[in-house]
Amino acid sequence: MRTWTRTMKLDFTIDRLKRMALYARVVELGSMSAAARELDMTPSAVSQQLRRLEEEIGVVLLHRSTRKLTTTEAGQAYYEDCAGMLHAARAAERRLGDLRDEPRGELRVAVPAGFASHLAGALAPLLRAHPALSLRLFAEDRQIDLIGERIDLAVRVGRLVDSNLVARRLAEWNYLLATTPAYAQAHGLPRTPEELGQHPMLILSVINQPEYVELHRPGEPMRRVRVGGRIVGNSAEALKQMMLQGLGIMRLPGPDAAPLLADGRALRVLPEWSMAPLGVYAVTAQRDSQPAKVRLAIAALQAYLAE
Repeated sequence: MRTWTRTMKLDFTIDRLKRMALYARVVELGSMSAAARELDMTPSAVSQQLRRLEEEIGVVLLHRSTRKLTTTEAGQAYYEDCAGMLHAARAAERRLGDLRDEPRGELRVAVPAGFASHLAGALAPLLRAHPALSLRLFAEDRQIDLIGERIDLAVRVGRLVDSNLVARRLAEWNYLLATTPAYAQAHGLPRTPEELGQHPMLILSVINQPEYVELHRPGEPMRRVRVGGRIVGNSAEALKQMMLQGLGIMRLPGPDAAPLLADGRALRVLPEWSMAPLGVYAVTAQRDSQPAKVRLAIAALQAYLAE
């Protein structure tokens, strides 16, 4: 059985559209010479293109004389439609210009759930300054498909997987180990990195593989300790709340740990040891020609994190 594949073809070639635009400008300017000067063409080239257009459509568009050009009846009707085409093209350019130069429309941002609390401080000034800009937030810890879900900007923390996406480093976050005073009173705290492996860790992970913590301090080699625990999840916020219930020790970014340490809800574990900082990145699907809403959102995030 033979199957037929139907293909769609454009009714107009690009050259035809160019000739239509040229015809509209000739009529608007009133002469081929004026159109030639504006478009950096010779008058003979303009005349040749208009004759080609008349041949293609089978209609005389212009009455030509040594003094002036006038449209035929059909030519006037055709001009109005060609002018409408030009007007639509200019409107499209203006709209793109607005999006490029002025933040407006919907900004679609994806962030890890644990980072979502930082967005208000970062983006509120931008949203207040530009009422035409709206925000749609996707706060989840899975690796969201930026292209498939039309995400303008994603924030990712830690080591990035190789991809075709474009990443810009916004900041580096120091990480530390924390637990609650209640846990410390009930179970004690590790005194060495090796003893950390004897305590339950709340582990942020989306894959089932061994978890390690790397710790170092001046003058000593790095210690790499395998840790484990009965609570593993892909939500940093949920794990933090479980840590605050005294269920174990957790690795936290400094900005998230700071208020917990300040008000006494948490305390540091192995405070003389430190972990390598992790990068915070703005990730987009493309590098160049970003609309204003994305450029300014990245700048706002960078400024906020620098504080």
